[in-house]
Amino acid sequence: MLANSLKRRAEALLARADIRINGDRPWDLIVHRDEFYPRVFREGSLGLGESYMDGWWDSPALDEFFDHLFRAKLERNALPPWRAIRLYLQSLLLNPQTKSRSFKVGEGHYDLGNDLFEAMLDKRMVYTCACWDGAENLDAAQEAKLEFVCRSIGARPGMKILDIGCGWASFAKYAAEKYCAKVTGITVSREQARLAQEKCSGLPVEIRLQDYRDLRRDVQRDSTRKFDCAVSLGMFEHVGSKNYRTFMEIVHGAIEGCGRFYLSCIGKNVSVRMTDAWIEKYIFPNSMLPSLKQIGAATEGLFIMEDLQNWAGDYDRTLMAWYANFKEHWGELRARYDERFFRMWKFYLMASAGSFRSRRLQVWQMLFSPDGAAH
Repeated sequence: MLANSLKRRAEALLARADIRINGDRPWDLIVHRDEFYPRVFREGSLGLGESYMDGWWDSPALDEFFDHLFRAKLERNALPPWRAIRLYLQSLLLNPQTKSRSFKVGEGHYDLGNDLFEAMLDKRMVYTCACWDGAENLDAAQEAKLEFVCRSIGARPGMKILDIGCGWASFAKYAAEKYCAKVTGITVSREQARLAQEKCSGLPVEIRLQDYRDLRRDVQRDSTRKFDCAVSLGMFEHVGSKNYRTFMEIVHGAIEGCGRFYLSCIGKNVSVRMTDAWIEKYIFPNSMLPSLKQIGAATEGLFIMEDLQNWAGDYDRTLMAWYANFKEHWGELRARYDERFFRMWKFYLMASAGSFRSRRLQVWQMLFSPDGAAH
């Protein structure tokens, strides 16, 4: 009886998003087990994601399902489950993104296996939004992104560039090869660092396994270790609201010369203190998406924003390309990753694509210069 009551409630809610239960349209919801309804109403996004991973429901076009769901903003009328409340209190009372916990996201996500990311990403392994303006495929779109970043900071031979959250050295390798720049990349992922060092062998690139907060110590010990400019492509999402100002102060103190700082990050339309419960548990532990208000406050008195662009539509297309690659190579990957992982990863990529398509999430390309710098 309870399941039937909750099913009727779910039907009424989803109707506002033009989603039918067991309908025949690509974005409709196909429910396989009636236990799905109490689980989702009890556990929220965590229950929705875990029940999908368990095969309790499907949708022929999962990205379209999330696009419809997010555009309807159904979460505004929903009571948060206990796990969401706990995450909020934790972020309010504690600092989940401390230096001692900074390697957790590396271990929980980026160290899953280089084979997974090599199969999913482009040939340069850029794990951030591509630039699809005029590009016909993912390789070209990601190379266009790297070129855009290099031109934005004025990359040139001999320039010392700091890459915070360097990933598999996609930017560092590109800037060193094409612009003869000297790049220092830092990451909290051991697997990223290992492969990045292999990729950059023989190039003027240094890859360090370290937290961004260690940069302050490095500069204090040796002022010659400063950089001409800095980039951070898809790492700021792991910094946390209590550390935004510290991050900006450290970047400001680590650069001199032209002092340009290029920041690419996913962001939310409103300021928050926590992340989604399912994302926290399965994809990005200790993550938190900033708002423009929070970024602005963190840079006040340190940097001037010279340029701001929103590439949300490009990220939607990037995620769909990643999923196509992931699905195409699943036959090779399944020896190491089980079917539940496949559904988890698909849920992550498709929910993300729907988030950008519905404009629930944004991805900003920001260029900063030092406050008071001469032009």
